[in-house]
Amino acid sequence: MKKQRNIANDWKCQVCRCAWFLLIWFGSCVSVHCEQPHPKQAKQGVRILFEGAITPLLEQFIYRKLEVAEELGADLIVLEIDSPGGMLQPSENLAKRMLDIQWAHTVAYVPREALSGAAIAALGCDEILMGQHARMGDAGPIFQDEGFMFQHVPEKFRSDLAARVRILASATNRPPALAEAMVDMDLEVFRVRNKQSQEEWFMSQPEINASDDPDQWEKLNPVFESRKDKFLEVDGPRAVELQLADAVVSERTVLKQRYQLPTEFIVLEPNWADTAVIALNVPVVTGLLFVIGLIAVYVEFSTPGIGLGALIAFLCFALFFWSRFLGGTAGWLEVVLFLSGIVFIAMEIVVLPGFGIAGITGIILLMAGLVFASHRFVFPATQGEVVSLFSSLVVVVGASAVVVLVIFVLVSVFKKVPVLGRMTLEAPGSGQQQVVENAQSEVTMVQSLGIQVGDVGLTTSPLRPAGNVQFDQHYVDVVAEGVFVESGRHVQVMQIQGNRVVVREIRPVI
Repeated sequence: MKKQRNIANDWKCQVCRCAWFLLIWFGSCVSVHCEQPHPKQAKQGVRILFEGAITPLLEQFIYRKLEVAEELGADLIVLEIDSPGGMLQPSENLAKRMLDIQWAHTVAYVPREALSGAAIAALGCDEILMGQHARMGDAGPIFQDEGFMFQHVPEKFRSDLAARVRILASATNRPPALAEAMVDMDLEVFRVRNKQSQEEWFMSQPEINASDDPDQWEKLNPVFESRKDKFLEVDGPRAVELQLADAVVSERTVLKQRYQLPTEFIVLEPNWADTAVIALNVPVVTGLLFVIGLIAVYVEFSTPGIGLGALIAFLCFALFFWSRFLGGTAGWLEVVLFLSGIVFIAMEIVVLPGFGIAGITGIILLMAGLVFASHRFVFPATQGEVVSLFSSLVVVVGASAVVVLVIFVLVSVFKKVPVLGRMTLEAPGSGQQQVVENAQSEVTMVQSLGIQVGDVGLTTSPLRPAGNVQFDQHYVDVVAEGVFVESGRHVQVMQIQGNRVVVREIRPVI
């Protein structure tokens, strides 16, 4: 009897233990279910394509599309990411921008890959959905050294980036240690269990040591992808298992069902303006704009009135600054520098004799406006910024050299150009006789018109200082005496030297 009683007691104990374990298992399932609630129903979904290398141009493209989505009243934003990464600062900016959105639920959908900076950008979204074979992670920062070789950044910079990535992961309820392992190849992460609550999480040894009670955490097994000398990179199913992603989505059509959308997604793709911005930021196109614009400025200063040169120059530089504004690298300061340079150069050509301080200052201001408009920084801080600044300088200087060459050819071919014609020297020899004959012919023409010192005429074009004056029914090329004279003003002949008629404006005396 005693033995039977013991057997019965043992059977009851086994039943109690099983019931207890079932209760714990059921409670853990319920808790897990509560931590991953079913996505709420959305009314209007917008899908934004996030493709290619991450640059300031792509960053500004995403910002513009987010503004369009907000205007459309979207409450669900799906950022479809297919990117190998790119520049770090735009990547972080995008993550922070997605994190700050309060008017819509944000989702990073990764059908193929979100590596490096793209993984950082994805961490700023409320949810991350991945394809079955998609990849995410490997966000170790690198830089280009003096020999143009890529190297890992120093520990000081990597530690700062790791802290910022941890903050992103914490804000979206993802394991900070795993996010840190994406940017720190020396960090090992473990699956751990809280001995009291039986909660499982992912922590590094420094995290365990820094917790309130390190002994309450039981290390279960290391995360294989975070082993030494490896940046963490995972596929879709593994990302869900590690709680970095929320679900595996095989195709786009599942997205509509997942969020119970009543209508199809509105897809925001690059339009003609976005394509134009990208094309106008290509160095060759930028250089061509500079060449055409600067030659048009020269032609405008060399001819009377406002003509085709001014319109072409305005169009070229308006396109340049428009593309830089939308690209996020230019502001009003660069426009002011550029316009100030144009004003200084105009003063040098029109008002001040020779070529001096005003002209040099104008050239410096003009080049500074063009170079600064292509970058967000003023002084380069990294090797990549130095290379970028050097490329912009090459484009500007190269375009200026081409402009000087074209102007030299124009002066050489057409001989007489109102502004720079006086800077060319005629070659001695057989051509000199022809010049003398032309001069004598012009002298004879001036004398035949009966124009004398003291005669008064009306300017039919601005005198800069050369221009045209009407004497009775005759039109004569003249030169103003040292100052600019507007069109429609009365002038008096002060001197006649061969074919050179010098005039002075008659100012009314009060």
